[in-house]
Parts: sequence; C-alpha cells; structure tokens
Amino acid sequence: MAEIAAQVMVVGGGPGGYVTAIRAGQLGLDVVLIEHGGPDGGLGGTCLNVGCIPSKAIIHAADAYDRAVEQSKSAPFGLKVERPVIDFARTVEWKDGIVGRLTSGVGALLKRHRVKIVQGHATMVDGKTCRVETDTGPQTIRADNVVLATGSMPTALPALPFGGRVISSTEALSLQAIPERLAVVGAGYIGLELGTAFAKLGAKVTVIEAEDRILPVYDAELARPVARRLQALGVEVLTQTRVVGLSDSGDAVRVERQGAAARSVVADLILVAAGRRARVTGFGLERLDLTMNGAFVAIDERCATSMRNVWAVGDLTGEPMLAHRAMAQGVVVAELIAGHRRVFDSAVIPAVCFTDPEIVTVGLSPEEARKAGHEVHLGVFPLQANGRALTLAAEDGFVRVVARADNHLILGVAAVGAGVSELAGAFALALEMGARLEDVGGTIHAHPTLGEAFHEASLRALGEALHS
Repeated sequence: MAEIAAQVMVVGGGPGGYVTAIRAGQLGLDVVLIEHGGPDGGLGGTCLNVGCIPSKAIIHAADAYDRAVEQSKSAPFGLKVERPVIDFARTVEWKDGIVGRLTSGVGALLKRHRVKIVQGHATMVDGKTCRVETDTGPQTIRADNVVLATGSMPTALPALPFGGRVISSTEALSLQAIPERLAVVGAGYIGLELGTAFAKLGAKVTVIEAEDRILPVYDAELARPVARRLQALGVEVLTQTRVVGLSDSGDAVRVERQGAAARSVVADLILVAAGRRARVTGFGLERLDLTMNGAFVAIDERCATSMRNVWAVGDLTGEPMLAHRAMAQGVVVAELIAGHRRVFDSAVIPAVCFTDPEIVTVGLSPEEARKAGHEVHLGVFPLQANGRALTLAAEDGFVRVVARADNHLILGVAAVGAGVSELAGAFALALEMGARLEDVGGTIHAHPTLGEAFHEASLRALGEALHS
C-alpha cells in the first residue's frame, strides 16, 4: 500500500484531535486524522461517545424521572403524576441516538474541510511517521507536523480490577437495566454525577471516598449543597474509607474506614470512578524523544512537545482533563502550524460538575486568591433570594465572586445551584475580558434569571447589594 503524505497528522479523533484537524483544514492545510475506535467509540472520543454527552443524557432522564416520582407523592405547585415508570432500555436507546447524531456530525465536518480519516490502530515509528493497522492492512503515514491527541482512560484500582461486577464509567453508560444496588468508588465529579443519576433512577447507592469529604478538588462551601442533596436522595456516603477488595463471594466490596470496623458494601455493580490517566502506552510514544511531566506529555505554552513539529493536546498533556481545554488547544496548534502567532492561555478554563445541584468554577477560589498574595473582596449571593431560582423550586445554592481589593479586578467566580452550568460562559467571559466588579454591577441583567445572582454578588462585594 502506498504511503500517505500530509502536512499535518493528527493521532486521535477526540475533542482535541478532531478540532485540530477541522481548524487545520479550514486554514488550507493537508490533514490526515487517525482514529482507532475501540472502547471510546471512535470520532468524538471519550467525551462524545462514553463521557460528557451520554452522561448528561442519562442525568437528564434521571432528573425527569425523579421529578415525576416526587410529583406522584406531592403536588407543591399543583402538578400530580400517577405511578411514573421508566423504560431504561429505551432511555439508553435515546442516549445512543444523540451520540450517533453528534458523531455523524463530526464526520461530516471533517469531510467538509477535506480531512482524510484513516480508521485503525496507530503506532508511531518516529517523529514524522506512523504505521496504522487498518481493516485492509497496514498503512504508513508521513507528515511534516504530528499532533498527539490520544486522550485518557479510566484509572483502575489494584484492589478492584475492571471486569465482572467491577465497571468503569464506560460500562455504566451502556447498562440496559438499573442495578438494584450500586457501589461507587470515588466521590469526584464522575462518581457523583453517575451515582446521583442512578440513585434518582431507583438504585440504592453507596459512595466510597478515601478523602475526608466529597468533591475534594472543590472547596467545602461549594460541595455542601451537593452533600445535602445526596442525603435527601438516600445515598450513603462513606468518607475516609479505603477499598480493600471484593468479598470472597464477589457480591460486595470490602472497605476499611478510619475509626470504624471493617465492613462489606453489598452491590450488584461496583463503579470505579477513581479518576483518569493519560493514554501514553500502546501508540509507540516510547519511540519518540518526548519529555514527560510525570505521567503526562510535557508541553509549552504553544502545546509544543520536546520534539520539533510534534505537538500534543488534551488529556495526554495533563490537568484539567476537560474537552473544552482540548478543543482550545487544538485551535492554537492548527493556527501555529499554519504560521499564525498563538499561545495557549490556560488562565480562564471553566469547570462544571453536573451533580445535583450543579457546580461551576472559573479562576481562583477565595483561598487560592489569598495564597497568591491578594487582598480580596468577596461577594456571595444566595439563590434563596433569586426570583428565578424560587420559580424553579431550586433555591439551594449561591453565586460567589472574588475580586482584588485594590482595583476590584475579578479573580474568580463560582456557583452552585440548579442550572448554573449555563452561567459558565458569562463567568469565563468576565475573567477573559478583565472585568471589574463595577463592570458586572453596571451591566443590566435580565429579570428574572439566575444570572442576576452574578450581578448581585458583584454588587455585594462592592458593598452595594440591592436585594440582600
């Protein structure tokens, strides 16, 4: 088979990879994208196939079912539902339909921008050459520029290797039935998003976390409303608890809790959500002279690796492992290859946790701002005083703004509450544009909306609060 030559070779078709390829194609570059398929599903990678998108579909279905169950018990605003039933197999079919539409859309966009897609397993030979095992035999691809976008994979625990009852988030999103009892190992965003969803769908959920509280990467103030909701849903949360392994019968996970006797948590399925690790093996990356940053490929502010014209984007390059970070990196790399002057600025990357209630963070927390040497003004506005939150019957939460005391430059914004994920763009824009408290306070916000809480929090930081 003849060799394929290109200006740009992208290894991996996830958010970072396919966005790099599309943008490079838009800029007139000759691009080849290699996608292996496999457990991550193909174009769109983990996020589209077995992560961000399908999980949000399941979360939405679980929310709808949970509300229907509540409305069958009481009618706080006059709506009464009789005996709701969920056909979970149809829910999964609906979720798969959404994924299929989006993956087809990615393929169409790549085709529109003249990106050649090679399906198969890629192995790097050197910094410009890749061998791909395709259905029709081996294919060699050479390119002037190589972009590594191999993504990440679920982290397995030595005490609970994947298989049988022990599943990752990938398998959890493809279940055809709701487990009666589900143990979730890890109280980070993946574990709590899926654990909460299955609790709403009727599973008896137990969350096991080694740290002393849930969502340890978020500050305790933001995690508190989520903990209250878990308790209301009947989710048992075991903190400061270490997993020992499976019981002899295999139907329970054995745990040891600090200050308590060892116990077993009986479960039909055990979801291990202990984080993700970069996919650095199995692609021949060891043949390249890549400087590593711990378990990740080291890059500079241009997403360049230690090898000339070899770039890396997305989860392969470390935290935060977020699809929108990978996409932004991909655009930067494509434009650099095309001769533009660009750097990747990681100062403003919003993070969203789709728990119940949702959490959004952008920039610095109050503690981080103070550790950075800033004196700060802090404004917190409770959703209990927000008209839109009350009409949504979702008043548990708040919006928090952190700004420098001297010039009122906003350093960070965070929120916890129902639907606050949709405020992430406004928060990020404020930081990106260098907004001050007066800028947000002087902007007319539509009423009644959740966004008014951002306005009010900024006013409160200025000592000019109107509604509190």
